[in-house]
Amino acid sequence: MKKSFFLLLTLLSLVSMTAVAWPGMPMPQLHVEGRWLMDENGNKVNLHGFGQTYSPWFNEMGSKWNNYDVNACLKYNKGILDGVMDRAGWKMTYLRMHMDPYWSNTPGEQTTGENDIHAFDYSRFRKYLDEVFIPMAEYAIGKGLYVVMRPPGVCPEKIAVNDAYHIYLKKVWNYVSTVKKLTDNPHIMFELANEPVQIKGTDGQYGAGSDACNQALTQFFQEIVDLMRSNGCKNILWVPGTAYQSQYAGFAKYPIIGENIGYAVHVYPGWYGSDAIEPSHELGGSYGGGYDSFAAGWKNQIEPCAAIAPILVTEMDWLPSKYNASWGKSITGKMLGQGFGANFKLLADRTGNVSWMIFTGPELLAKFDGKASTNGKYTMYNDPEGCMWSTYHWYNEYAGFDLPAVQNVNLYFSPRGLDTSDETVILTGSSKGAALIADRGLGFDFNVNGDIDVNIADTNILKWENNSFTALRPGETTCQVKYSIDGNRETKNLKFISTPFPLLNGYFNPNIWETGSFNEATKEFSTGQYGFAGWKYGSGLDLSEYNYLICEMENAGNNGLSLRLFDADNYWGDPTEHNFNGKQRMVVDLKNMISNKGRKLDPSHIYIVGFWTMGGSQHRIKQIFLSNDPNSTAVESIAVENNVDGPVYNLQGIRVAESISEVSAPGLYIVNGKKTLLK
Repeated sequence: MKKSFFLLLTLLSLVSMTAVAWPGMPMPQLHVEGRWLMDENGNKVNLHGFGQTYSPWFNEMGSKWNNYDVNACLKYNKGILDGVMDRAGWKMTYLRMHMDPYWSNTPGEQTTGENDIHAFDYSRFRKYLDEVFIPMAEYAIGKGLYVVMRPPGVCPEKIAVNDAYHIYLKKVWNYVSTVKKLTDNPHIMFELANEPVQIKGTDGQYGAGSDACNQALTQFFQEIVDLMRSNGCKNILWVPGTAYQSQYAGFAKYPIIGENIGYAVHVYPGWYGSDAIEPSHELGGSYGGGYDSFAAGWKNQIEPCAAIAPILVTEMDWLPSKYNASWGKSITGKMLGQGFGANFKLLADRTGNVSWMIFTGPELLAKFDGKASTNGKYTMYNDPEGCMWSTYHWYNEYAGFDLPAVQNVNLYFSPRGLDTSDETVILTGSSKGAALIADRGLGFDFNVNGDIDVNIADTNILKWENNSFTALRPGETTCQVKYSIDGNRETKNLKFISTPFPLLNGYFNPNIWETGSFNEATKEFSTGQYGFAGWKYGSGLDLSEYNYLICEMENAGNNGLSLRLFDADNYWGDPTEHNFNGKQRMVVDLKNMISNKGRKLDPSHIYIVGFWTMGGSQHRIKQIFLSNDPNSTAVESIAVENNVDGPVYNLQGIRVAESISEVSAPGLYIVNGKKTLLK
């Protein structure tokens, strides 16, 4: 079967998918069409930018101007824009502007934070909208930047339809949507609020993400949208989600109705299952699970919304924590591997309609000089693990500017690092994300854009879909990948080995519940107390072709060892349990699996298989396999041969050597389809 696909949906071409409007060039007028941001020439557009806040504290901690000095504020911040766009040469296309409450709050009035609106002065807001924010917006547009304006301050932790904060937002946007300097300017857009946390749902309960909260959230912002439209405001409006702008799945069910609507998202290290060095920003963080975990969170919250409207990321950055110069604490890392930045870019590009920015201080962006390290000592500006160095060059890529030549291209899989050859092990019933990744000698990844052809020899074993290879059933197949890079047509020939129970690091997980250990060489594992070790199948494992699952242990022990299978993707579900009770062999009748609650399991979609123990003891697996004969020992199905040679496979079907002479560990192996006993 042959399928054509795009690893990068973002670009129809490098030019047409990016709003390139440098100073002196006319800026296209943008609008929303379906899930896309479009210009008037019919080109799909993604914007890439940064943010500015106009208050003494956010302008280098009060060291540059103070005392409501409008002229000093404008001079400083225009100078920063000059530095970012002209001196540093960032290929930015949008500016996110915070209408900071410094200007609209009553001077001297004490507040508990930016979410406290009791000091808001409507007349001051009108005055400084005209004297500060509109002049800065016009100056930014003169630099070739679209402007996204957000209201003063942040949301309180709890909001509700028609509460004081809702009334405040409607007052702000009711006025803004009547100011002709803004509504007559098609290059200005509005982000309707910053970081809602919880909302009072239609059931009267505060929260985020529930159906009742999703309904209420849509009502909350629909009223603001309708109010602005009734004033004749046709500008693009960006709607935030709850949980600090991380929850968006509800908008797929309860979308905001109207024209020129998109959704404003925040993404920080540790969010959506992404990798973080330390807790970061409001939601905290964790080390995450590399690409696969990030992709799962992204798929759950961002993709449903991106399927109906464009996405604008209005806060996002990362730097190693040693620099103490960013909100997000993580590293660029590797696409399909560990780290935050590279995986963020890959997911944004693959989604296709995601515009994004870095929230790093603009005074730092203005100091960027584009100079690489020459002695291996990095600064926050040229460290490949920081957002400035990588994003600067990624923005150049989006804008179609020259980049260093490609040094090599590799087809990588997730989790990156498990497979180092052209033979790739893939867990049956699971998927591996895949991407062509280019090295341009800058210390970080570029995903390859363009048409790629995939030919899979046996589509009963393997399929390609949504940028992933999925193993459908056990077996081996080959695959040919053809792609273009720098005008040259290249071909990669691959071999996939689909196996349901690989006893290999990275596949057998001793930590599904509690922390355990696994020794690949001896096939020994232990679990934490009342822990679980085994395999998880993201796409579900279909065992309906087989009658039995057989597991043989070298030592079963007396530690409560049981073999368990789950037909739902939930460890706390209702599995079938089979206790060894000191026996070395367990045969599971797949057609008649009954749970502890008396429920019959469906063998056509098994999501977890593995071992529960009370913890603390070592257990050695001899083999685990599928069969239609309950008396099968698996290895006896092939006669012993001692005079064959060629590629050597273990009993799990994994290639371990090129010749039997290279194997030192005694045991049974498969060589040229024959069972070979090495003593």
